[in-house]
Amino acid sequence: MTASLNKVAIFGAGSMGAGIAAQFANAGIPVVLLDRPGAGSQDGAAVARAGIERQLKIGGFMHPDAARLVTPARAEEDIALVSDADWIIEAIVEDRAAKQALYRRLQPLRRAGAIVSSNTSTLAREALADGLDPDFRRHFLITHFFNPPRHMPLMELVSAAEVSPTAVDLAVRGGETALGKTVIRAKDTPGFIANRLGCYWIGAAVLEAMRCGLDVDVADATIARAFGAPRTGVFGLLDLIGLDLVPLVWGSLAQALPADDGCHRYDISRNSLFTRMIEAGRLGRKTRAGFYQQAASGGLLAMDLESLDYRPVQSGELPAPGLTGAVDSTLDRYVWTVFKHFIRYACDVAAEIADDVAAIDAGIALGYSWKQGPFALADQIGVAAIVARFERDGDPVPALLRHALAHGGFYSNDGMSRMHVAGTMTPIQASSGQLSLRQARGRSPAVLRNGSAALWDLGGGIAGLELTTKMNVLDEPAFDLIREAIARVPEGFAGLVVGNDHPRAFSAGADLRFILQCMDRNDEAALRRFVAAGQDALRALRFAPFPVVAALHGLALGGGCELALHCDAIVAAAETSAGLPESKVGLIPAWGGCAQLLIRALQTSGVPKGPVAIARQAYAVIAGGQTSGSAALARDMGILRADDRIVMNRGQVLAQAHARCLELAAGYRAPEPVLLPLAGPSGSLALRDHIDGEVAAGRKSAASASVEHVLADVLTGGPDADAVIGLEESAVYALERDAMLALTRSPVARARIEHMLRTGKPLNS
Repeated sequence: MTASLNKVAIFGAGSMGAGIAAQFANAGIPVVLLDRPGAGSQDGAAVARAGIERQLKIGGFMHPDAARLVTPARAEEDIALVSDADWIIEAIVEDRAAKQALYRRLQPLRRAGAIVSSNTSTLAREALADGLDPDFRRHFLITHFFNPPRHMPLMELVSAAEVSPTAVDLAVRGGETALGKTVIRAKDTPGFIANRLGCYWIGAAVLEAMRCGLDVDVADATIARAFGAPRTGVFGLLDLIGLDLVPLVWGSLAQALPADDGCHRYDISRNSLFTRMIEAGRLGRKTRAGFYQQAASGGLLAMDLESLDYRPVQSGELPAPGLTGAVDSTLDRYVWTVFKHFIRYACDVAAEIADDVAAIDAGIALGYSWKQGPFALADQIGVAAIVARFERDGDPVPALLRHALAHGGFYSNDGMSRMHVAGTMTPIQASSGQLSLRQARGRSPAVLRNGSAALWDLGGGIAGLELTTKMNVLDEPAFDLIREAIARVPEGFAGLVVGNDHPRAFSAGADLRFILQCMDRNDEAALRRFVAAGQDALRALRFAPFPVVAALHGLALGGGCELALHCDAIVAAAETSAGLPESKVGLIPAWGGCAQLLIRALQTSGVPKGPVAIARQAYAVIAGGQTSGSAALARDMGILRADDRIVMNRGQVLAQAHARCLELAAGYRAPEPVLLPLAGPSGSLALRDHIDGEVAAGRKSAASASVEHVLADVLTGGPDADAVIGLEESAVYALERDAMLALTRSPVARARIEHMLRTGKPLNS
């Protein structure tokens, strides 16, 4: 990929332009970021530097060093810097004249074959390309990113028949591979896909809530649950967007669409409430007052839609609203009305904005953070039930919905086909370079399976181990299957990849509820079996007679991180949050995490190799209980090795892990056990002195120190360690096990585990 994308130039250093620049830098691609002079004496380069600094502050860069790849420059004086760029992105003000003026300046500077794209969200490609020279037009597209660019996975791509296929291919591959985006093809229509439907949904949910007399917090909670949308709902989302953008976004969309388009039914830019709020300066979060306001006490207040006064947000569980059943409450009527109009509008405009329902679903799911898009949601509810409700209420049934009824849904039962906007079913083609467990499941039955894990044939002689518990936590059945898989893999496979298709987690770690239950029963024997089962299974992975590669993404915490540490190699999605946070629940890593971090410290070049230095490096990772926040930062922590691969696109991780496993399989030899030079009691005393000093300085609690004292003993090898003789890594496993069991007898562990399970947050005491 990077062979054809070696430099990018971006005009506009606002939150979007600088965010896109940061994401290219995250991929290791140099960027020149250009802007015009700002307020006061700031020149364009200073404005660009400010944009870079803001991205560093808000986390746009996955690693601080990536910022060095972004060069700030002046849009006027330094414009020649774009002459060797492979991709030029315009992210300036939403003004056609200003954009076209920039394009005319770029025409003589753009190198042959370089693409130019606009990040516009409201202007048509055809209008922006009008009057430009033919070769520029052949390389000009719209690439609509979503804010923040690092975290929002969607990129809408708008092309035209005149655009070079090579230009389209570079934009698609650049978006998917370099930036890690899901690229969907949108047609050149107002709002494209996500905003065309998203604005309609927001407008419908807001105005129907007002018509039903619902409070904003009740409406938000109801609509979020019914549609699988974020907890902000729609009023909260408008606060986040900023109410001052309502006239621009909704007004511009309404102006661009014909008079008979359904969007005019829910054009909130013409609603008097929004006019009143904008005039009053209640613009949402940017003014600390909108539909919601933060109370002085720290709680959240919701606005009354009639009086505009604020009152505390209602607490308590709302009744679950129905979508197709009998109408027996205001909430039922509200949800059904919004859904009915939304699915009708999506069906009516589908052929105008996209080629198939999957692109539309992706636009809403990824652009608005829904669990799934409208057509997948309709399949979940049941197309037959929806059509029956339309007919019962005397509402006309959209043609696309009738086609779905005839085909049994918008998607086939096996998930391998989806509906074209013409009403026919077409196969879903996997994106280039992607592999999923769903594909493996579609090809053949599981090689092995139990209630917590499964072993699949990934093809090419590589097996795939998938955890299937909630958040892929590790339990005894999962360890049972791991051990069985190691015995079975040599029968027909040359290697093993550990990974899954879970949207959020490689593995969130150990089953804390089981640990607490054992503590409640004083069942130390069960805890001992649990720890031993994990150690046995993960050590079997480490010394397996074939290569094992972990395909990390999302959360890789605690036991999940320990699982990865025992593999021969890791291929990690760039957005991987890895770490060993056991200390936050009053425990320490006990499935070999301590031993493996010590080994990594010993084997990492450039790291001091003294017995105490090795222990200190492992202690720094474990004691703080921190998680990495990115794969690049996980490498700094020593969780990833220097030669472990980082992949920007989550969907490509499993395929790259598969390829890496095949590479390692040729002439593979299992590793030998490591002899660790650990310092013993003197090293433990040094670590304990440091811990006690932190307590004395008020930077650490006595409860945390009690856990870390135990950790210090483990990391330095216990009372019998001798740095000259060395300690077998297996001995560290035994120390981990005994320490873990001792800590479960402590009130610190009980309090912290109970708090974590109750709140989902660590107890900082």
